[in-house]
Amino acid sequence: MRIAITELAFDPVAEIAAFEASDPNSGALATFVGRCRPQSNGRAVRLLELQHYAGFTEAVVGDFATRLATEMQIHDIAIIHRVGIISPGEAIVLVAVSSDHRAEALHAVEVLIDFLKTDAPFWKHETTDAGARWIEPTAGDYDRRRASGQRT
Repeated sequence: MRIAITELAFDPVAEIAAFEASDPNSGALATFVGRCRPQSNGRAVRLLELQHYAGFTEAVVGDFATRLATEMQIHDIAIIHRVGIISPGEAIVLVAVSSDHRAEALHAVEVLIDFLKTDAPFWKHETTDAGARWIEPTAGDYDRRRASGQRT
């Protein structure tokens, strides 16, 4: 399992290839890449700043991923999440999951993304051409998290 919280830009394609090569015996590999949007609420995004509590964030995310992997019989998980200043178009997050079957891999990716969006200790500050604001999870984000039925 790999949990990386980094200020450095990363290449999702290279990271996915490395993840896939590390577990050639899995029957399924599912991934998600989230990028900084160029527009938000009709405004041009200048930058996104993500903050976290170093050490604590990695531990919380790693603990959740470990419990999920055990519950869902997942082979491996990789999560790379950017912090710091992120420009539109840059990758913010990569979640990759390998398992025996696609249903488990796809569901695990969804559960992990919902967790990162709603419960992981990240704070997002967006600057647009209309000013700056803190971004909070929406009611829809929490609804998706509950709908996954994941106890972890």
